[in-house]
Amino acid sequence: MPEIRMTTRAANEKLIMDASEVTRALTRIAHEILERNKGTHDLALVGIRTGGVHLAHRLVKRIQDIERVKVPIGELDITLYRDDLALRKEQPILKTTKVPFNIADMKVVLVDEFTGRTIRAAMDGLMDLGRPAEIQLAVLVDRGHRQLPIKATYIGKNIPTAGEEIVRVFLEEDGEEDRVVIRQGGTP
Repeated sequence: MPEIRMTTRAANEKLIMDASEVTRALTRIAHEILERNKGTHDLALVGIRTGGVHLAHRLVKRIQDIERVKVPIGELDITLYRDDLALRKEQPILKTTKVPFNIADMKVVLVDEFTGRTIRAAMDGLMDLGRPAEIQLAVLVDRGHRQLPIKATYIGKNIPTAGEEIVRVFLEEDGEEDRVVIRQGGTP
């Protein structure tokens, strides 16, 4: 496990969720996934690189703690499915997609930090791997401001934001203290 950096918040930053709130939200989402799907039969989780992968692993652990069953987990890199590739100046850095199971006829829960255009790209990438029976979406944060009509099935916390506000999710897997903040303008 990486060393966790204790950080001080910048003046333009507001704490929305601390580590204990992140933990509670993920535990609740795990229970909601199990309830909606009536257990773990034909269920799989796929995390969207990078933060979604960390959250998916945490959810799989919680589901295993609750049901004593390990559900399949995968990792999806959506880089080449993004709709803004032509707008980027730098070359995209490709990461690995690892979905070591057949998703055909599975109920697949895509996991990410928050809702956004990334989800559309992830659904495209997932469909290239097979035809799941159903795609559900679990996010730690729903920040509003939809550019596409995609709504999460499971939401850790709804955080209405203004157009100039940026939501940042920090996770211990990246060497940070678990937390969610809103920054006023500037860089994410």
